[in-house]
Amino acid sequence: MNAIEKIINQIKIDHPLETKKGWEPILRVYPETKILIIGQAPGVVTQEKNEVFLDKSGDRLREWMGVDKTRFYDSKEISILPMDFYFPGKAKSGSGDLPPNKNIAKKYHPAIIKEMPSLELIILLGAYANKYYLNEHMERNLTETVRNYQNCLPKYFPLVHPSPLNQRWEAKNPWFQSEVLPAFKKLVLDILNK
Repeated sequence: MNAIEKIINQIKIDHPLETKKGWEPILRVYPETKILIIGQAPGVVTQEKNEVFLDKSGDRLREWMGVDKTRFYDSKEISILPMDFYFPGKAKSGSGDLPPNKNIAKKYHPAIIKEMPSLELIILLGAYANKYYLNEHMERNLTETVRNYQNCLPKYFPLVHPSPLNQRWEAKNPWFQSEVLPAFKKLVLDILNK
């Protein structure tokens, strides 16, 4: 058992309520990783199916990256590490999910990332991941952070979440498709094809 597998076992021990429900922690992490994707938290469907990014968001993310499902899931060059490993629950308003538990990233991310010696790039998806990792280096909002992605390189690449719900945001910000995504895809493929 490698160090990452030991951490995942500890996560299960530390979360008995989720384990009792039959939930697995939602993350796919490997020591061989070159690119790490840090997203939000699993939705209820992802949690129940134990499948991360096997949906329209995943299709869009793979398109943005220029990789197919085989390379995304089977190469071990790409890892997925959410801000929270379990579905956090529905918001009281009923208009979405609760935010990720910040203590998850604080407690487990550093130990997991430490076990990835070949890591070259961390992709930050959505506001929660960007705010947590970029902290005071984040621009005034996520849009400006993504627009000025060069300020976060070479370690991080900030992006909006690839959810189809963000298509309206993309329509309002055409520079994302014309400037950011081509640079993002080139960087990802340059790293993976070394």
